[in-house]
This record gives sequence, C-alpha cells and structure tokens, in this order.
Amino acid sequence: MASDTKAASRPMGFWMALALVMGSMIGSGVFLLPASLAPLGWNSVFGWLITVAGALCVAAVFGKLSRILPKAGGPYAYSRAAFGDGAGFAIAWAYWISMWVGNAAIATGAVSYLSQLFPVLGEPGISAATTVAIVWTFTLINISGTKLAGQVQLVWTIIKIIPLIAVIGLAAYVLTQQGTAVVRPFATQDLSLSAISAATILTLWAMLGLETATVPADKVENAERTIGRATLLGTGGAGLVYILVCSAVVLMLPAALTAASPAPFALFVETFGGANAGTAIAAFGAISALGALNGWVMCQGELPAAMARDGMFPAFMGKAAPNGTPRNAHLFTTCLLTVVILMNSSRSLSAMFEFLIVLTTAIVLVMYFGCAAAAARLMMRGQIPATKGFTAIILFAMLYSLWTIYGAGWEALGWGIALLFAGLPTFWLMKISLARGSHSAP
Repeated sequence: MASDTKAASRPMGFWMALALVMGSMIGSGVFLLPASLAPLGWNSVFGWLITVAGALCVAAVFGKLSRILPKAGGPYAYSRAAFGDGAGFAIAWAYWISMWVGNAAIATGAVSYLSQLFPVLGEPGISAATTVAIVWTFTLINISGTKLAGQVQLVWTIIKIIPLIAVIGLAAYVLTQQGTAVVRPFATQDLSLSAISAATILTLWAMLGLETATVPADKVENAERTIGRATLLGTGGAGLVYILVCSAVVLMLPAALTAASPAPFALFVETFGGANAGTAIAAFGAISALGALNGWVMCQGELPAAMARDGMFPAFMGKAAPNGTPRNAHLFTTCLLTVVILMNSSRSLSAMFEFLIVLTTAIVLVMYFGCAAAAARLMMRGQIPATKGFTAIILFAMLYSLWTIYGAGWEALGWGIALLFAGLPTFWLMKISLARGSHSAP
C-alpha cells in the first residue's frame, strides 16, 4: 500500500524524465533555427560545438545539484540553499519569466509550421488566436495530472525523433551519392569570433530545457539518481541530433534560400527528398514544437508553486488541485503567456520568434550562471565533494554563461535586467507579509 502511494505521488520515472529533458529541448529550434544560422555558414558549426560542450558542463552541474538537493523548483532550490532567499527569488523570478516568454516563442514556432499546411494560419490575427488556443490546451492537459502530461511528453518525444533520424539518413545518402560538392566549402577566412559568438547565443536557445527534470523533482521517482541521469543523457542526445541535423540544413542548402524560408527543415527535405516529404516534415515540425511546449507548460506551473510553498510567492499560487497539480499557478502563468502572445501579434512570425528566443536565452543564462555559482558555494561549504574535475566543469559553465550573456546583445540584456528588477517589489512584499505573519502568530 505504501509503495502504491509513493508511486502515485511520484509518477515520473526515468523514461518520462528523459522525455521531459529531450522533449523540452528538441522543439521549434531544430526546425526554425537554420534560417537564422544560414548566413553564418561554418561559424554555426563551431557555435554548435561550443554550445553543446557548455551545455554538457551545465548539465553536469545540475546533475550534481539534483543529487545533493532533490527538491522541487530545481534552480530556485539550489540558488536559495547556497545564497539565501534573495538570490533564490531572483533566479527563480528570471527563470519563471523565461518560461512563459519562451513558451510564446515555441507556440509561435508550432503555428509557423502549421501555416505551411494551412496557409490561413499565417494571417496575424488568426495565428495569434491559434497560438493562444494551443497554450491553453496544454495547460488543461497539465492540470489534468502529471502522469498524463508525462505520458503525452513521452509519446510525442518518440514521434518527433523519427523524422530527425530520417533527415540524418537522407543527408548521409545524399553525401554518398553526390559527394561533398553539395556541402558549402570550408574557408578559415570566413570564420570570425563575432559570428561564432552570434551562433552560440542562437544555438543555445535549442539547448534550453536541459534543467527541466529538476523542476518537478518532488514528482520524480528516485529523484537523487533519476534526474542526474536523465539530464546528462538527454542533453548529450539532443546535442548530437542538433549538430547533425542543423549542420546538414545550413551547409547543404543555399544560404539565401534557407534564410528566407519560414520552414527550412521542410525545404531541405523537399530539395533532396521530394515535395510530399517536405509536407510531412512540416507536420512533424509542428508536432515537435507542441511536444516541447507540453513539457515547458508543466515547468511554468511547477516552479511558482514550489516558490509559493516556501513563502516566496503569493499563497494562492501554491494551492494544488485534488490530483496534486498546481492548478492556480498554471492558470495564472498561462494568462501572462497569453498577454505576451497578443502583445506580439503585430510582428511577423519569424520576427517574433527571433526576438523572443534572444530575450529568453539571455534570461536563462543568468539562471545557469547563478546555479553554477551555487554549486561552487556549496562545494566551498563541503556539501558537494571537492574534486579538480568538477571544479573545472563549474568554472567552464560559469565562463560559458558569461560569454553567451555578452553575445545576447544589449537589447536582450536590457529587457532581461528590467524584468529582473520588476521582481523586487514582489520579493519585498512577500518578505513583509512573512514578517507580519510571524509576529501575529501565537
């Protein structure tokens, strides 16, 4: 009986946690990013290599932290344990904002691919309405239960990986038949630090999500072991797929065509595999983005609920539905997400996507740096065993985060800083409320 209760309270096993990581990472990025990376050519390949290496270091940090502190909230719990309530709130606030702002970009990416199948969805008003309907659908799925949301994530992750493997196979077949002449020539004079840096910040968007298994830690079975394994394996697997697939699209198609395409992944398959295949890939692109959205919607509700239970957010955000899901947090956060979508409805799909990914990435990088610093602080306290190898990983994760924060540009950094400061009144109000509550308590 006790084991049944434990299984019900922690419905996410290793495969669901792995699907949450890979499914949240492999979303709209792999299907839309080649359009932004095409002008960068081989610089994008080096950007991918740096991004994956940095992401693996960050994943190793999260894996270690999840074993030491297997608590709900992930980054929030780690930074709070290392630096106190203020730092924990700042990191969580930035991360929470990045979730619902980023979800607007993911949903936009899904509608962009659906517009290839149904052109009417490309109209600004209709695309905005469709995007809003999609995010609310996934919110209702997550409110219905964590187990259901996990099952949806697992199935859709499997479905989305199939076309990616097919494209890798198609690229290998074309290279076998036509040789390397179809690949853009490599020239060292075309490489530049600024271009590689630009590629790094763009490609990092595709790697966001490596930490998602840490957020619902209280719902993961054997969290101390499961989260670390799922995080590292999911990050490595997604990174390998990204390098192979995106490099094939960027280097084997004309840059001008790829940059102008609203669906570069479909363009690749149409060029080398036929029009019907391209239509199918457009459908898979939508499925991939929607699968990622499901995982991120789960996290955008779980994080503020964990904060509310600690008194860092209004109490109503921590109230759960009878099935244990953070219903109020889901509803409130999706309302904010709806506002972001409607505010950006006047932008074109591609312009909105690029703005939101740069803004989201800049915010998340602050969180990555904060968690790496938290690991360093906990190591100094002796809570994490000090080894030369892990110390080097922490340093590389911190340097990588700082470098890519710089690469995000001043517009994104300005918005990110403004959003961080916007959280201060909430933090102060919560501290005052807690202080009054402690004084009035008998």
